[in-house]
Amino acid sequence: MRRFAAFALAALAAGGLSAADAAAQTGGAASGGWTYFGGTRAFTRYAPLDQIDRTNVAGLGVAWRRPAVDASIIGPFPELEPSGYLRSTPILVDGVLYASNAVGLVEAFDPGTGETRWLQPPPLPTLEGVAGRGAHGVAFWSDGTDRRIFAFRNRFLYALDAATGEPIAGFGDGGRVDLTPEGARSAHGGASPIVVGDVVVAAGTVDGAGDSGARWRGSDPENVRGYDARTGALRWTFHVVPRPGEFGADTWGAGSLEASGDLGAWCCLSADPELGYVYVPLTAPTAAYYGGHRPGDNLFSNSLVALDAATGERVWHFQMVHHDLWEYDTVGPPTLGEITVDGRRIRAVMQPSKTGFLYVFDRVTGEPVWPIEERPVPPSTVPGEQASPTQPFPTRPPPFAHQGVSEDDLVDFTAELEERAREVAGRFVLGPLFTPPSLVGDEPGGTDGTLALPGSWGSGNWNTGAFDPETGLYYAFSHVVPRVYRLADASGEENAEMTYYSPNRDAPYLDGIPLVKPPWGRITAIDLNRGALAWRVANGRGLRDHPALRGLDLPRLGIASRPVALVTATLLFIGEGGNVFGGIQDNMWGTAFRAYDKATGAVVWETELPAGTTGGPMTYLHEGRQYIVVPVGGRDRPAEWVALALP
Repeated sequence: MRRFAAFALAALAAGGLSAADAAAQTGGAASGGWTYFGGTRAFTRYAPLDQIDRTNVAGLGVAWRRPAVDASIIGPFPELEPSGYLRSTPILVDGVLYASNAVGLVEAFDPGTGETRWLQPPPLPTLEGVAGRGAHGVAFWSDGTDRRIFAFRNRFLYALDAATGEPIAGFGDGGRVDLTPEGARSAHGGASPIVVGDVVVAAGTVDGAGDSGARWRGSDPENVRGYDARTGALRWTFHVVPRPGEFGADTWGAGSLEASGDLGAWCCLSADPELGYVYVPLTAPTAAYYGGHRPGDNLFSNSLVALDAATGERVWHFQMVHHDLWEYDTVGPPTLGEITVDGRRIRAVMQPSKTGFLYVFDRVTGEPVWPIEERPVPPSTVPGEQASPTQPFPTRPPPFAHQGVSEDDLVDFTAELEERAREVAGRFVLGPLFTPPSLVGDEPGGTDGTLALPGSWGSGNWNTGAFDPETGLYYAFSHVVPRVYRLADASGEENAEMTYYSPNRDAPYLDGIPLVKPPWGRITAIDLNRGALAWRVANGRGLRDHPALRGLDLPRLGIASRPVALVTATLLFIGEGGNVFGGIQDNMWGTAFRAYDKATGAVVWETELPAGTTGGPMTYLHEGRQYIVVPVGGRDRPAEWVALALP
């Protein structure tokens, strides 16, 4: 079936939870723990703790700080340069914090002091063995006294003893499994493994797979795989690009199946252990900006896929963008929660998209909670391109971000800025959401490409989404980062494999001022019991101190970045983000961390952290005291975890 998923009605899993699932649930957010980097495997980024509330939040102070790489690792290798972009959110299980550090090694530390419990030994005591990339999170599994931490590092999935950090000898090859697919040059894991029952599900990115379609269309597969939690043996593989004869293969025309592996799930997986399902959001296809060589809808790109975690079989799927030409990945975390719509209780999964839509489904069947309509969208003007004539538009809830670019969207703080903005924008094709990339041309009437919003960074991204199960409110962070989508003749490009390639670039700025109106960063609260917006506020002060804006009476303008929300029983916490986009980084860098009234969006409290927030904050209760831990860092600021608590 072309548009909507072939809904596979599967029976609910019979029997009780596995020992691993029971252990993870009893140590979950409800009891003061934080067992997965999204809070729990439901990925709500929520904890029902209320010791810190609006009456005392102003008393929060730094309880401890911990560098993103333990000093004992840095000391022997002073030339090591760990990234300042620390996206790692710790988990708390049985009174111990575990996290992937800035070079991807797991560290265990004390939740009350931040002091080291143990460090994962590097595979080699050399600079090459220590150097690596960090992950967003780690996963916990147990079966009786067998307690393990699973983590991605470089191209491996590791199983570590939760008590000591030593590799589990009976898992894979000496405690690790190589994730590199056959024929690929190398690979690395995604955001975090996730464990359902006795299966570790791994999804990620193949290094060197391609260049997002700028010139090449070939790539290695980025399939989702399930491994035995005890032995590391491969149990199953789900082909993100179907093989010949598999469901969805007919959505790839012109023989494009074999060279179209560059789509995957590099971000956040969630799971329902009772159903035994894992929810996998998948990214754009190979050559995301020109698709003349891949006619069709191109499953399972830009889709949410529910898999049976025991077998890897597809239960249901939904594709958010057909034949993607914009790199509009389905990349944010699928969030699980229960909502009540028209008196009916629904076990839902909420999936944000880079497009700024939030798609809401029954997580058992995949049926949309509210109708999703196929609506006509602008056709492509590029020869050979066969853009999809329609795209799916949710009827509820409304978009959480601005979509499309018209002259009315251009900045107009002053008459001079408005005139300059119109002059610059006049060189581009403007249009609604899903206006395709266009050819660059110097001839009369030619353009510099399509100016689109959202751009390839999206409106939402991996940071978008938190859910309050008590109120049914979903919190979406969005940013305004336009992009210029332009195509050019590839005949003169070395080793080009396509008729056209994409020399894309960021949208132009006006002396550091974005071309489109603010807010450039925004929090939107959505009432999912009604499918309606509850409130919206700008997140961050923005550019009010810019010389061209001085003297103007401006509200908060928001910061275009990727902050992550944390919801508690009383408050919504979120920073300004340490990864600021576009040509405005020097002016918009923000280190603020705020608490909002989660019912109204009013700022209750704010403080300045040592650097911008770079990952998801988390909270837990330890020895009767509530802590909030925030990853921070930057290009010129050391990455670290900062723990806040009341005196």
